[in-house]
Amino acid sequence: MTFTLHGLAVSHGIAIGRAHLVSHATLEVAHYTLRERDVPMEVARFDVALKTVQAELATLHDEASGSGAPAELAAFVGIHSMILADPLLSEEPKQLIRERRCNAEWALVQQMEQLVGHFDEIDDSYLRERRQDIVQVVERVLKVLTGQPRKLGRRSKGADRDDCELIIVAHDLSPADTIQFKTLKIAGFVTDLGGATSHTAIVARSLAIPAVVGLHHARPLVRDDDLLIIDGTRGVLIVEPDPRVLEEYRLRKSELELERSKLKRLKTARAATLDGEEVALLANIELPQDVGQVKEVDAAGIGLFRTEYLFMNRDELPTEDEQLEAYRSVAKALAGKPVTIRTLDIGADKQARALRNGGERQEPNPALGLRAIRYCLAEPQLFMTQLRALLRASHYGRVRILVPMLAHVHEIEQTLALIELAKTQLREARVKFDEGIEVGGMIEIPAAALVLGPFLKRLRFLSIGTNDLIQYTLAIDRTDEAVSHLYDPLHPAVLRLIAGTIQAGARAEVPVAICGEMAGDPTLTHLLIGMGLRQFSMHPSQILEVKQKVVMADAEQLAQKVTRLLRLDEPERIRELMERL
Repeated sequence: MTFTLHGLAVSHGIAIGRAHLVSHATLEVAHYTLRERDVPMEVARFDVALKTVQAELATLHDEASGSGAPAELAAFVGIHSMILADPLLSEEPKQLIRERRCNAEWALVQQMEQLVGHFDEIDDSYLRERRQDIVQVVERVLKVLTGQPRKLGRRSKGADRDDCELIIVAHDLSPADTIQFKTLKIAGFVTDLGGATSHTAIVARSLAIPAVVGLHHARPLVRDDDLLIIDGTRGVLIVEPDPRVLEEYRLRKSELELERSKLKRLKTARAATLDGEEVALLANIELPQDVGQVKEVDAAGIGLFRTEYLFMNRDELPTEDEQLEAYRSVAKALAGKPVTIRTLDIGADKQARALRNGGERQEPNPALGLRAIRYCLAEPQLFMTQLRALLRASHYGRVRILVPMLAHVHEIEQTLALIELAKTQLREARVKFDEGIEVGGMIEIPAAALVLGPFLKRLRFLSIGTNDLIQYTLAIDRTDEAVSHLYDPLHPAVLRLIAGTIQAGARAEVPVAICGEMAGDPTLTHLLIGMGLRQFSMHPSQILEVKQKVVMADAEQLAQKVTRLLRLDEPERIRELMERL
């Protein structure tokens, strides 16, 4: 049956492929009562499922052991085999089936919930996290029992190539989940939850794959292997489209790919306006392997390296040497171009299990809590490890340090003091680094944008994080789809804060960049150039489209129009003028 769902368009483009359901919604199983004579058959069905999964895990273990993969992978599979063999999972559900005459799926989930409840009470954070291993093992068995595919890979269904591409369908995805898509061939993804500027959406744009979030009911309504169309421009998901609609979207998809192909001609073009104003187009990256995309579009450098992704999807903190290698590899690959590396920006919707501990505090409002520089200053040992790694990496390229979420003068001074301490430690150890390394700050809190004097005196450059700046200015949780319609980059207050920061930086001769999502939106390029912005940092996939806007702009004329626009208080009038820029 064909039906359409509407959500928030967060990453443009069109994807056509087969649904692959993820998340723990697979654990929501039906409960039904068996006839007495059917109970032995249900127990036997459960036994077959256990043996099937045990055989799968044995095969995976052999493949991991013999493929040169990390030893941890084989150990991880081994742990799952041990969990599956435990009588609490392999025998207790059978007892439930016999006693209550219930179906195997329901019996297994009941037992799992009881086990997970015990793990949640454990003080040790590492052991508490092992609850997830139990959930993953149970999901494997459930997929056998329900006949669902168990591997994330291409399907054979459908002769058309597009039909075989995968579209992830989930209730929600964390940034850590989406970052793993970099190693998989994913055509696009849709989620029930999420906002347009959540970090999950940002990762989708960095992958240049279409995505729609905030669909509310996609996960329960879509079935594995359904044919889907994602319209990432209009925020639409079409399930089992009829042939006419499918053909129309295939044609539109081909046209989009042709347009993107034409943009590649701009790769070597000079990024300058019609009246000769040079504009630096830099890239945002999450991991060192993203450098390939940066080079593909010939970016002017890296304006934002989000180091928190080095801390995600792991149980142990990265060592100083491990961090050094990540930062050094990027600095060397950029061969003298600027590499701006942001210190750990963890908190809110970005979580790293390696940073959790038995005394983890519950924050009533994580977006306003202990995150970013606040967290780093509260954990000086962790912060010092990163600062030493950053300084050591500066010996191999033009590394700059960017400090997130600054609001107070004492935060700047404490950070600079710790950097000096790290320099002293390296000098005593006779380790080389760039003595003149530049330190800059993020302007993403309204208080910082309104009182820029201390920032301009103490820091060498500024970078406006528009995502959080808009969130905090308008008091909107950018991960909450219920209020996402109120998130407005063109709100007069937001525009004045951005313009004021750019102008103050120009007067003090302190360079100002924008590294938030506004920088990568081509519909806003002329507005920002008119404000005086000359440094944009965005996902590599957005650079050529923004460059196309830059080379068509007249900076002097735009400045006059934008000056008039900034005097307006009515959003509708602002949008009218925006169309003429």
